[in-house]
Amino acid sequence: MAHLIRHKLSNKLTNAANTVSNKSQAKVSGVFARLGFQAATDEEGVGFAECDDLDYDYRQGMQMDVLQGEDEGGQVEGEGEGELDGDSHYQRDGTGHAPGLKTGVSLDEEKPKITTWEAGWNVTNAIQGMFVLGLPYAILHGGYLGLFLIIFAAVVCCYTGKILIACLYEEDEDGRQVRVRDSYVDIANACCAPRFPALGGHVVNVAQIIELVMTCILYVVVSGNLMVNSFPGFPVSQKAWSVVATVALLPCAFLKNLKAVSKFSLLCTLAHFVINVLVIAYCLSRARDWAWDKVKFYIDVKKFPISIGIIVFSYTSQIFLPSLEGNMSKPSEFHCMMDWTHISACVLKGLFALVAYLTWADATKEVITDNLPSTIRAVVNIFLVSKALLSYPLPFFAAVEVLEKSFFQGGGRAMFPDCYGPTGQLKSWGLGLRIGLVVFTLLMAVFVPHFALLMGLTGSLTGAGLCFLLPSLFHLKLQWRKLLWHHVFFDVAIFVIGGICAISGFIHSVEGLIEAYTYDLHD
Repeated sequence: MAHLIRHKLSNKLTNAANTVSNKSQAKVSGVFARLGFQAATDEEGVGFAECDDLDYDYRQGMQMDVLQGEDEGGQVEGEGEGELDGDSHYQRDGTGHAPGLKTGVSLDEEKPKITTWEAGWNVTNAIQGMFVLGLPYAILHGGYLGLFLIIFAAVVCCYTGKILIACLYEEDEDGRQVRVRDSYVDIANACCAPRFPALGGHVVNVAQIIELVMTCILYVVVSGNLMVNSFPGFPVSQKAWSVVATVALLPCAFLKNLKAVSKFSLLCTLAHFVINVLVIAYCLSRARDWAWDKVKFYIDVKKFPISIGIIVFSYTSQIFLPSLEGNMSKPSEFHCMMDWTHISACVLKGLFALVAYLTWADATKEVITDNLPSTIRAVVNIFLVSKALLSYPLPFFAAVEVLEKSFFQGGGRAMFPDCYGPTGQLKSWGLGLRIGLVVFTLLMAVFVPHFALLMGLTGSLTGAGLCFLLPSLFHLKLQWRKLLWHHVFFDVAIFVIGGICAISGFIHSVEGLIEAYTYDLHD
């Protein structure tokens, strides 16, 4: 009897010790998660698969076995009293398995990978969009130096894209590269940990929101600009056309996903390619009148920093790269893909900007299609307006995702109540906030209707930070022990040059906006 009592007491003490150990390890996992080491964020996954779905099995295998704690004839205490604190609690909705991920189904089957060509197509769409229409205006104020900057920005953005992806990886005990981070925010949090574990993520999120919202504003501005120049005889102002465009964009507030929008992406890209061909064909038809003498090494000191922002903004794609690389079937080909996409973008942008400027020289306008004859201009501009309106949902949906996950979907940690109901239905006040964001882009476009100045301001403020400053700084911080001297030199040089360009471009863009607003200047 005494032996049986001792045996039962021993079993109970063992079970209690195991339970305490499991809970302690789970809480440590939760603490590390809150410090940013295991936080799963998907703000940059617009247009691609959600990052938290992709790495869920990995985190579960590494972090959740401490919660299983099974022993003979017993189970872990606390079951049924709510989830233990750990990575499962740290999911964006606080409910364990991410939506749409079925138990027992491999991730490869659930989320098919994309090919290198598909990845390159996405990068090409990001860096060769509508905003190349402002590049001839950059040549106007920079001459040959503007052309050099188009090449220089392509080289630097390609390099910083590669080092940003390098920051996602660490070497394991066998010297193999292992992907331990999933997004730009994860990299930023890792750089600021352990003293300020969430500071880097907040900075990147703010920069992303600013850039995405400013992109939406630019689409509204360019729509109004194109329409007023297409129909100059109509008694309708640019602001009124912007209002009309915004009315057409209000359905964006009801978007639940990008499936409907993605169907038009290829059509938009093909339309833009046709438009570029038409503009270049018209310019080539006037080749005998090209003003080569107008292209000089002289720069407008006051206007040229704005041109730097325009050029940088046209190459912005870094916020999408971590999710894109994570979805590639052959991540080892990422560097090759970045090389050919940026080389082709550099060649096409340089030729387009130079040919267009040679055709109109000092008469070059902020949006180059405004220089076309009225008969051609109306047709081309209508296609461009259609492309702008169809392109608006992507940055809008991305901005909404970041804002909702930052303020309304924190699994109990959010600043405001969840904007979605128990069934996943968007609440009425959440819909009102989305409509408010659309209206905000309209108000900005109405009160600051200057395409080139806004593009330069955005490129200087967030484009330089996300493309130049932060990738080089993060690379130095996370990869310092493995960097060769020339890598350190490149990173420091890019950080310094990027900082100077960002500050000067921001100051001159703000001065230009103040001057344009004060004296009621038009394009």
